[in-house]
Amino acid sequence: MIISASIKNKKDFNNIILNTDKNSHSLDITTKPSGYGSIINGGELLFLALATCFCNDIYREAEKRKMKIESVYVEVTGEFGGVGEPAKNIVYTANVNAPEYSKEDINRLLEFTDKVAEIHNTLRLGVDVKLLI
Repeated sequence: MIISASIKNKKDFNNIILNTDKNSHSLDITTKPSGYGSIINGGELLFLALATCFCNDIYREAEKRKMKIESVYVEVTGEFGGVGEPAKNIVYTANVNAPEYSKEDINRLLEFTDKVAEIHNTLRLGVDVKLLI
C-alpha cells in the first residue's frame, strides 16, 4: 500500500490531497486567520492520525472476531516543547461500546489492537524521514 499526502497553500487557500494506492480524496482544513498555513497544526494532525488509526483498527480487528461494535471513542494527548523538539508523554485512551461483550473481551480486543496499530508502531519503532531536494 502506497500512501501520500500533499498540501498546497497560498493566501486564504489550502488544497489537501490524500492518496492510498489509487484512491484519492481531499480534506478541508481552513487557513489560519492570517490566511497563510493551516489552522490545524502538525501535532494535532499527528495525534488525530493515532486516534484515527486505533479507531479504524478496532473495527477491523472486531470484524475478524465477529464482534459487533456500536461505537469507539479514542483520545490522544501529549506535549510538544520548543522548536524542533519531538513530542513526549504521548498517551491515549479508548472506549469501546459493545454491550454484547464482557469487559475482558473488550480489553483483549484493545490490547491486541494496540499491538498491531500501524501508526502507533511506526512511532514506537521510529522511521527515517528524509527531505528530498
